[in-house]
Amino acid sequence: MKPSGCMQCPRQCGCNREETIGFCTQSNTFRIARAAPHFWEEPVISGRSGSGTIFFCGCNLRCCYCQNSALLDAKSGIAVTPMQLMALMLSLQDAGVHNINLVTASHYTEQLIPLLQAVRSHGLEIPVVWNSSAYESVESLRLLDGLVNIYLPDFKYSSKTTAADYSHAPDYPDAALNAIEEMLRQVGPPQYDENGLMIKGVQIRHLVLPGHAMESRRALWMLQNRFGNTFGISIMNQYTPMPQTAGHPKLSRTVSEKEYDSVIRYALQIGLDRALIQEQSAASQSFIPDFTLSEEKLEEVSEKYKKTLANCKKI
Repeated sequence: MKPSGCMQCPRQCGCNREETIGFCTQSNTFRIARAAPHFWEEPVISGRSGSGTIFFCGCNLRCCYCQNSALLDAKSGIAVTPMQLMALMLSLQDAGVHNINLVTASHYTEQLIPLLQAVRSHGLEIPVVWNSSAYESVESLRLLDGLVNIYLPDFKYSSKTTAADYSHAPDYPDAALNAIEEMLRQVGPPQYDENGLMIKGVQIRHLVLPGHAMESRRALWMLQNRFGNTFGISIMNQYTPMPQTAGHPKLSRTVSEKEYDSVIRYALQIGLDRALIQEQSAASQSFIPDFTLSEEKLEEVSEKYKKTLANCKKI
């Protein structure tokens, strides 16, 4: 990180995160809230043995309906060193997960580059998933070229007004489309192994919001119009009202069956016939992970992989 300040995401807040926290609520020190097999991703990501998710604290968005808003606290999770983070990745691989899934890591992109390079040379063999809001700068994403196998971005909004109201990011649609274009340039369309698991490519997620079916249809049109059928798409029906959405009347309920069906029909109409969809029962807080990574677990994993990483140069 250059002393001039952090410019890693579209916020370009210019904060010197060596000395204080940025808009993302984080300093340069990795803070992690969870590192465990996760079975609630798309079937092509989770498979039978789970995705090795590592949840990073902090975020450069402020989505009023976020289910993981607890991770915005600057003191959430626990601080980890680069060596400890690499040990967590190797431990997840040894647990049999299909991939290493870096969740909301965009504000740590520059710090992760040497780490990902090092862990590959010290035994990490499974795909790396970059799981993000897509509110990212193209310049930062270019640093990940060759280090990430699967991009799992959101495309939340087609309207600048909605993006401003719900996530305090009016430039979200343009920024996200540009980010997804760079992701596709790097890894291309989805590729699968003999078991149907994704090993490379881009899988975009769109969460349908109550009262916003028209916006969802336009979001799908924008994606298809710009990228054709070069990406996988997950049309999600798991929106769950959260206490902090009280000031947004439209968000006080789940998505109706009629609303969701209208989005699915439109996806088929414009040729997105490989879309992954969810049942109505998906709207449940059971999708919120248990953020309970402990110091004890971290010490145990670090000790186990101490010899493996012994000759790894300091990052």
